[in-house]
Amino acid sequence: MRNRTFWLFSSIFALMPQLQLAGCGSDIPTDPQPAGWPIAKDVFTTAQQQILPVAIPAGTPQLNPADVPLYEPFGYSAWHVGAGTNYSPDPNHPRPYDKRTELAPAYTNAPAAARLLSFFSISDIHIADKESPAQPIGVGWSAPYGPASAGLASAYSPIILSTTQVLDAAIQTINALHQKSPFDFGISLGDDINNNQYNELRWFIDVLDGQVITPSSGAHVGADTIDYQMPYQAAGLNPAIPWFQVIGNHDQFWMGSAYEDVKTRQTHIGPFILDMAMSSDPSSGAIDQTGYYMGVVDGSTSYGDIYGVGPEAYFATPPTVVADADRRALATSASSSLNWMSEFFHTTSSPVGHGFTAANLADDSACYSFEPKSDMPIKVIVLDDTCKGVGQPNYARACLDQPRLDWLEAELQDGQDHDKLMIIAAHIPLYPQQTLDPNSGNYFLFSSTSVIGDLPLLAILHNYPNLILWISGHRHVNVVTPQPSADPINHPEESFWEVETSSLRDFPQEFRTCDIRRNGDNTISIIVTDVDPAVAEGSPAAKSRGYAIGAARIFGATPAVLADTTSHAYNAELVKQLTPAMQAVIANYGSPLASPGH
Repeated sequence: MRNRTFWLFSSIFALMPQLQLAGCGSDIPTDPQPAGWPIAKDVFTTAQQQILPVAIPAGTPQLNPADVPLYEPFGYSAWHVGAGTNYSPDPNHPRPYDKRTELAPAYTNAPAAARLLSFFSISDIHIADKESPAQPIGVGWSAPYGPASAGLASAYSPIILSTTQVLDAAIQTINALHQKSPFDFGISLGDDINNNQYNELRWFIDVLDGQVITPSSGAHVGADTIDYQMPYQAAGLNPAIPWFQVIGNHDQFWMGSAYEDVKTRQTHIGPFILDMAMSSDPSSGAIDQTGYYMGVVDGSTSYGDIYGVGPEAYFATPPTVVADADRRALATSASSSLNWMSEFFHTTSSPVGHGFTAANLADDSACYSFEPKSDMPIKVIVLDDTCKGVGQPNYARACLDQPRLDWLEAELQDGQDHDKLMIIAAHIPLYPQQTLDPNSGNYFLFSSTSVIGDLPLLAILHNYPNLILWISGHRHVNVVTPQPSADPINHPEESFWEVETSSLRDFPQEFRTCDIRRNGDNTISIIVTDVDPAVAEGSPAAKSRGYAIGAARIFGATPAVLADTTSHAYNAELVKQLTPAMQAVIANYGSPLASPGH
């Protein structure tokens, strides 16, 4: 593999001898008291300004994922700041959000009367231990340029160098937005971590708690000289914002795709770099085969060079790392979720457990509900819709067993009986539809092992007209899907909205805010807004943004992808019809709005 990369570099430099490569922050001095990574001074949502990739000119040399030093010189990682989605030439009259009224035929275009709830959602952060020997880096690192490799970025992209710093920048951005308009709570929609490791989860919780982060493992090479390796002080989420947690597939399973077994658990904590078959198919059993060493990041290098990667025949002895017990798998043969949930009780932010309770630990169940405001009839139902147990055909699919389905129906009925608006928060979407994002599609996400499929579950949900919203992550895209009632003319109140939050790992690296308002005609407006973390120039988080854009183009390269200069943000006002009874209930609820605009 190194020979392939060498020849690529040699041929390109022969064409462009004047090319100069910029450094990557290796000259940052060591500080005995770790400093933080401040974000940009000004904070914006994508309604105000957006991060826009710069198009790749025709004839630009084709790069492979491993060619990280060339991403910037050849423009693959280039971006600029553009006007927001509600830009208009008249700053006093911004273009309104995309108003979606198809689920509320009785909507009278009445202005918002009061704010009911405001929260943020983050998802698919994929905090990664880049020096762990238990990752399939080789699958993505050795991939060729082009769309045939589009699914391999999850195995490797240079984004893995700075996942904690990206999360820290997002949290600082959330804090700044909170000062402008307070959030009632925040929620992570799962896949906090990349590979089911204890140290990855500790980094995630510690960033939100505002602890000192040492973003390396094993030998901790480069910690004094390489920016993405240097210990730093995380800002921490504003203590006034409680945050809650949803479980994802990567939180529980090896790379989100295989149940941890003896081989994977030993590899996590051992010195030997993972030896597996070269396959990207999670159902192929490649993890339990051998033939190809998967490699790890060399943290002493500015661009995160990979070593210990290649066929077995390339190595006289198996490549090794310095072992680290903190890399241990959280999943056991008995449970994929219990140790993961337990870690959320070791926190300094609120609430302790972040939604999980002693009852969740006793039952080994990651489902719970909460009411974010004691004086507001709104209930959030946190649903674990991931597959469970050994032997599942695809751990990246959704799955419900009978106990979880029964629990969900009971929670929905309780909310309906007690006149509460309801939000379901799950990791995997229900039945998303293609909207404005070309990466989305209308397809089934539920596993064949689930006791219920997508469409039968959808039919059950339509029995509860107080359900207003299903939020999820998993697919790393910003998609809004209307889920209309079976009888939208006579019973539009049985409809609800499905909203997906993109990933902080992959482009567009955005989180969402959600502002729920009561309108003057007692319909509900759900205002969803994407936000780019306000990264500071030269920081690891800023470099990660370039890597994310570059990786998206190299792994998925087609003329359309290379010419794409859109942010992939989608901001909208989603209107929901309520029953007459629920309209009467909420008629006097909500706090005054500071202004009629968004």
